[in-house]
Amino acid sequence: MPWNSRRQIRVPRRSNDGVEVNTDHPSIEPESRAYVALKELIQAGRPLIYIRSPEEARVHQLLADAARRLFRTEVAIWSWSLTDGLRRPDGAAATTEPLSARGVLDFIATHDAPAIFHLKDFHEFLRDAADIRRRLRDLYECCLDTGKFVVLSSPLRVIPQELDRQLVFMELHTPDLGELLAFLQRQSAKLAGQGVTVDSREELLFQMARALQGLTLAEAHHALRRALAVKGKLDHEALPQLLEEKKLLVNKSGLIEYVADGTQLAHVGGLEYLKKWLLERRKLFLERESLAAEIVPKGLLVMGVSGCGKSLCVKSVASCFELPLYRIDMIEIFSGRHGSPDGAFVEACRSVEAVAPAVVWFDEIEMGITAQTGEATADLGRIFAFFLTWMQEKARGLFIAATANRVDLLPAEMIRKGRFDEVFFVDLPTDNERIEIFRIHLQKRGLDASQFHLDRLKKFTKGWTGAEVEQCVVSALTSARLEDRPLADNDLLNVAATVVPLSKTMREQVDHIRSWAYDRAVRASPRESER
Repeated sequence: MPWNSRRQIRVPRRSNDGVEVNTDHPSIEPESRAYVALKELIQAGRPLIYIRSPEEARVHQLLADAARRLFRTEVAIWSWSLTDGLRRPDGAAATTEPLSARGVLDFIATHDAPAIFHLKDFHEFLRDAADIRRRLRDLYECCLDTGKFVVLSSPLRVIPQELDRQLVFMELHTPDLGELLAFLQRQSAKLAGQGVTVDSREELLFQMARALQGLTLAEAHHALRRALAVKGKLDHEALPQLLEEKKLLVNKSGLIEYVADGTQLAHVGGLEYLKKWLLERRKLFLERESLAAEIVPKGLLVMGVSGCGKSLCVKSVASCFELPLYRIDMIEIFSGRHGSPDGAFVEACRSVEAVAPAVVWFDEIEMGITAQTGEATADLGRIFAFFLTWMQEKARGLFIAATANRVDLLPAEMIRKGRFDEVFFVDLPTDNERIEIFRIHLQKRGLDASQFHLDRLKKFTKGWTGAEVEQCVVSALTSARLEDRPLADNDLLNVAATVVPLSKTMREQVDHIRSWAYDRAVRASPRESER
């Protein structure tokens, strides 16, 4: 037999191997996850393979790679679609009139040489035609151990019960990091040959590949073209444009929001311990070898008093790890516009897995993912059960950043070790932290903080949240500009004297949150007495 099912047989590359290779979709590297999965199925001798993927050209190129590497002799790849009929390996029509779905199966049955047959969008015939299902069962016996393989490809999974044991299913995921690196290397060489300025340093290509993860090869190609159209070159400045393609991808569903904030750790006042924790783990996301390692952190839960910077922390996590930030909109999930809430939640989680690596933000998680009884109990229960499993089994490279005002409402299963790497409590800022926050907000508005006597504000702002400090700066600056004069110390002091902080307005609730977290969570910053 010309086909060897027991081991991979490499042969020298021939100038004419009988397979037309589309130069727009160069050969996929044998180390890629997709190639390894297909290789194992072919070497196992599975004659009927169902590949779910929207990337027909990538599937065809994958088959071409397998044909060159896994067979002793030249193996032709035939393709069929309802519109084009059966096509020979050179792309020419095999018949004068397009063959029907039943006709192509009959052709395969009588074909007397090893070959791979790629049948596109065959799922409709599996669903509606009993004779097609029966003929495929015949083909299983006909092609077994003959070197003939029938590969069905479709964006949908439709496997009838009759074919459940004969038809093996393969999910063709979006390209992995290695495949995207190879793609970028080829594109960089091609663009450089056309006179385009290209920074082809390995570390930059790695950053670009990470930015493109979750996209198909076609979408990655569009992202490169977008970057070139905007910047005219391919270098570090092109990274934001590459991420724009991901933004378009996730915005299709309406369940996920791409957050392009860019908040740096330096923009967050105080929270010394939390910042230290993030910086220590930053390198695990920046080194390529670590993306597949078990030590890469899974997630972080930030709880605390409202207005103390929890959301700001999450935004700074994405900047620190140099990852895009996506927020799952729980209000949209429960809106009913996307079907059942539990189904919409599962769809949202699967969608963010497709764009890993990334930071995924669940805001006020206690309001949308709980095991409590009450209204919509069934939906909440299913969402909660799925979330617990998903946190354990989600794609590597996804970092979950959740915020909560009332972590005491969350069940123990949610906050135990293994779900989140750490639970941090963000308390009311200390005296020095409030002064630091004043400096940040003054500088953010183009003012020189050193020109103000901020220490005088300490005694007037005790018990304030970070949000109240920001609003004090905004209100004082507004008053000064209305009078057409520069901001002065007295403007800040006058506003501070009129503010009633949340810690007084909602004293019982704030005290309850602080007392609950006193010895139940890791503090994000030292206590006042530890300063």
